[in-house]
Amino acid sequence: MKKTDKKIENAIRLALTDVCDVALNEVGGFKWITHFVNYNAFPASLLVVCVFTTNSDLSHALSTHQDDFLRTLISNKLRAANIQLKDIHPHVKFDSEEACESAHAGNWQQRFASSCKSD
Repeated sequence: MKKTDKKIENAIRLALTDVCDVALNEVGGFKWITHFVNYNAFPASLLVVCVFTTNSDLSHALSTHQDDFLRTLISNKLRAANIQLKDIHPHVKFDSEEACESAHAGNWQQRFASSCKSD
């Protein structure tokens, strides 16, 4: 990883840590957040995954527009870290621990490899 990539990775990590801290207090059922990025295609390749505890928690968050709150929060925190994205929507995905357990026996590495990673 190049030095500039490491700086960007650190900025993303810090921004998403802030998002996680807010979301844990503000969004019911929110559990954790992660991201994937291919620095050869940055920032277009950035993918953020927000994970909820259950499918019901995720459905409730979507029906009460907490997904919009999370996208805005992510966008604002990344922008504050000098990471500009034209449209945040394709860069944020939502999932649940329950769905991972059901489809991949709780193996997040396998789940992300099959459905989330950026090329």
